[in-house]
Amino acid sequence: MKAQTEQRTGLLYGFGAYGMWGLVPLFWPLLKPSGAVEILAHRMVWSLAVVGVALLAMRRWGWIRELLRRPRKLALTALAASVISVNWGLYIWAVNNGAVVEASLGYFINPLVTIAIGVLVLGERLRRAQWAAVGIGVAAVLVLAVGYGRPPWISLVLAFSFAAYGLIKKKLNMGGVESLAAETALLFLPALGYLLWLGAQGRSTFALDDPGHAWLLAATGLVTAIPLICFGAAAIRVPLSTLGLLQYLAPVFQFGLGVVYFHEAMPPERWAGFSLVWVALALLTWDALRTARRSRARLAEAGASAATAAATAAATAPAAGEAAVAAEVAGGAEVAGAVHGAPEPPPTVATPAREPA
Repeated sequence: MKAQTEQRTGLLYGFGAYGMWGLVPLFWPLLKPSGAVEILAHRMVWSLAVVGVALLAMRRWGWIRELLRRPRKLALTALAASVISVNWGLYIWAVNNGAVVEASLGYFINPLVTIAIGVLVLGERLRRAQWAAVGIGVAAVLVLAVGYGRPPWISLVLAFSFAAYGLIKKKLNMGGVESLAAETALLFLPALGYLLWLGAQGRSTFALDDPGHAWLLAATGLVTAIPLICFGAAAIRVPLSTLGLLQYLAPVFQFGLGVVYFHEAMPPERWAGFSLVWVALALLTWDALRTARRSRARLAEAGASAATAAATAAATAPAAGEAAVAAEVAGGAEVAGAVHGAPEPPPTVATPAREPA
């Protein structure tokens, strides 16, 4: 009963996280006339303030000393901060310049790009269904390039930057709040310096007569941190396969907002390109779920075999060894219980380590 309650709570957190990431295109236009770079700088500065309060409440500071003692890990953190800055900044610019649909495409194709990077960089081997999904994704990009009259560069930069960020985060192996704190701490001084320079030039929008605008810029820290905290709460309560499916909520919401709310054009060739992307993602998801199901079946079979072997040994053991056999039976039952209760193995669908925008 407790496990079911925890899973339901995790699902709510997951819906909350991806729902907020999906609806965030409604927020960035509220910050006009601030430009994308100024909004990005405020996001970095105020995010550090929010996660600093969170870390103070949780009393989690030991990771800072370890990070400073490992120059390679610190360098990777700086690289991750630079890559996610490109992702954040371009996304904000795209939303405020009428390219919400193209931006959503970047997060639709991100799992396909992540798989491609796994093959090219990590030497991973793909199953046939994964190869087919990647091939369909490439065809979709070509169709969309014809439809747009140019390569969908916003989508490609967002997808590749976020995939690269995920690769770096895989090597870093840090918690969500800690990694966000480290990355924003490294970017804090450049961001603050840029904001001070804007103010000295008389170009800062933070000091406008409207105090509500300043509060909205400060709220960028909450917009960044709250979905991440919800995601972290979901990740420890639900299987990764569930998170892998929930991740599609964000680009679906973004696409819907782009078409219905922002009234962006969707000629037939763009519908064709997006349809190919959705076919590729459906194939990828089906393959991931099938693989996870087979893995669970193998684990259950191994547990049953262990329990059967232990029972057979107990039945045929001599009376003089009853104590040893009893211990063996108990151990076999424990193994079987552990196997049956093992967490669901993650699918090959990429799960983002951070919010997509």
